[in-house]
Amino acid sequence: MADGGLAPFYTWQDARRAGLTRAQLRDDGIRVTRGSYVSRAQPLTLDAACHAVARVVPGSAAFSHLTAAALWGAPVTTAGPLQLVVPRGVVPPRRRRLSVTVRTLGVDDVREHRGLRLTSPARTWLDLCAGGAAGELVVVGDALLRTGHLDRAELAGRLDRAAGSPGVVLARRVAPVLHPGAASRPESLLRWTLVDSPLPDPEVQVPVQDRWGRVAVHGDLGYPRWKVLVEYEGRQHAGRDQFRRDVDRYSLTAADGWLVLRFADVHLDRPGVVVDRVGRALLSRGARW
Repeated sequence: MADGGLAPFYTWQDARRAGLTRAQLRDDGIRVTRGSYVSRAQPLTLDAACHAVARVVPGSAAFSHLTAAALWGAPVTTAGPLQLVVPRGVVPPRRRRLSVTVRTLGVDDVREHRGLRLTSPARTWLDLCAGGAAGELVVVGDALLRTGHLDRAELAGRLDRAAGSPGVVLARRVAPVLHPGAASRPESLLRWTLVDSPLPDPEVQVPVQDRWGRVAVHGDLGYPRWKVLVEYEGRQHAGRDQFRRDVDRYSLTAADGWLVLRFADVHLDRPGVVVDRVGRALLSRGARW
C-alpha cells in the first residue's frame, strides 16, 4: 500500500482524499502521466503504469498496439509512450506519455485482461501489421498462440472482417506462417527467414526417434524428408549441464543420420547466410525445389 492507505496506483484526487500533502505525494508517487501515479512501494511495471493511467482516461479506452501486445505476454519493446485506442465520438485524452488512436471498435475488438481493457489479441496483432516488419509480426503472433491468448479461428475471423484496414495485406500473408510450437523470439525469426526464401518451408518441433522408435528429442525446425535439422542456440546453452545435454542430443541425431545446422544470435541479422547454408544442406541430401 502507498502512504495514506492508497492502492499501489492512484490519481491526484485519490491522494488528496487520502490526506497526502504535496510533499508526501512527491516522495511516494511516480507520475506516469498528468494526475496518475504508481507508488514507489512497488516496481514501476508496465502493468502498474497502465492501471494508473486507466484511472484518468475515458472508461471506453483500451490499451493497444505494442502496449497491448506486451500485456498479452508477447516479447516486444515498449520504451515509448503507452498506446491506447478510443472509440469514435469519444474525446481522446491529451496527456504526455500517451499515444492515442481514434477509430471504430467492434464488439470483439476489446477484452478485459488482469483488470485492464486491452484490444483483443487478434485486433492487437492486426494493428501491429500496419507498421511492423514481417519477422517481428511472426514473433508476436507465435507468442500469442503459444500462450493461448490467440487461436487461429479467431484470427482468421478478424482478418475476414478487416478489408481495407491498414496492414491487412501483410497480415493475410503472414498469418498462415504463425505457429504455437515456436519456443522463443529467435526461433520465430529464424523460421521466417526460411519461409520467406525460395527454400521449402521447415516444420516446427521436429521429433527425432531413437533406435527403439521413441521420440528422444525435438529439433527447433527441420525437414524430416531429408533428415536436416535447424537449431537456434541461445545463451542458455552455455551452461555446463545444458552443454552436456546438447552433446548427447547432437551425437544421437548424427548417429541416426540427421544433419544438424546450428545458428546463434549473430545469424539473425544475416538471413542470406542462413538461407545459403540450409539450402546447401538440403541439396546435399537430395532435395530439389
